[in-house]
Amino acid sequence: MDRALLADFLRARREALQPEDVGLSRGSRRRTGGLRREEVAVLAGMSADYYSRIEQRRGPIPSEQVLAALAQGLKLSSSEREHLFALAGHSAPRRVQRDERVSPAMRRIVERLGDTPAIVFSQFGETLLQTRGAVALFGDYTRFSGMSRYLVYRWFTDPAQRALYPPEDHALRGRVFTVDLRAAYTADPAGTAGEIVEALLAVSPEFAEVWRLHEVDVSHHLDLKRYRHPELGELEMYSWRLVDPDEGQDLLVFMAEPGSPSEQKLQRLATVKCSGGPTTT
Repeated sequence: MDRALLADFLRARREALQPEDVGLSRGSRRRTGGLRREEVAVLAGMSADYYSRIEQRRGPIPSEQVLAALAQGLKLSSSEREHLFALAGHSAPRRVQRDERVSPAMRRIVERLGDTPAIVFSQFGETLLQTRGAVALFGDYTRFSGMSRYLVYRWFTDPAQRALYPPEDHALRGRVFTVDLRAAYTADPAGTAGEIVEALLAVSPEFAEVWRLHEVDVSHHLDLKRYRHPELGELEMYSWRLVDPDEGQDLLVFMAEPGSPSEQKLQRLATVKCSGGPTTT
């Protein structure tokens, strides 16, 4: 525990908030901005003396329950919450990922991409939103149900998913998808990722073999990848990744080298049958 940094961090967060931000009345006698220590104590459900001792770099090490109450009272972001716990010598509770909807920030970005192929994935590889270009290029990923909603499950169980890549790239793709699944599984083995792993181990010996490798890093996101399209043929594209850690969502944007044959093929995507705007679950 770093008492000095913990005290300074709490003081800075307290002074950055206004009474109106937390539903308190400013009152006519307040001369300075920020919250008072007593107000933070009320918001966190603790005595003013106890909170004051934390800011004065004395007193006992705050418990995880106390830290959680302070984080809520001070309206800390997920990153600020993790920082608070680290300063007090604790590991922050696992974040609750919200995969059931597309975050507003991600949706605004996708709406401005036009026909550029782009997909918003949940942390488990479920497609939450596709642009017209992505539907024309890969098909409608939002139509699946059950375990097939998850890209890694389709990879090991659906030959049609593999048809998007040249056969010689299949081994690497399988390792990449498994690494991404392992990251989600490590964060929450009893949740959705655990269900996907259990289902795949039951039906795919290939997945079981890759899973036993315990790989956690396969460099791939900045590589030039090859894709196969039934009308356009083979395309080479980069997939640029934008991560929203608070929502547990990734945005992949697919782009070809300027002036390349693949870029010319992408420009023809508009002629490929695809109706409507972005497709979402």
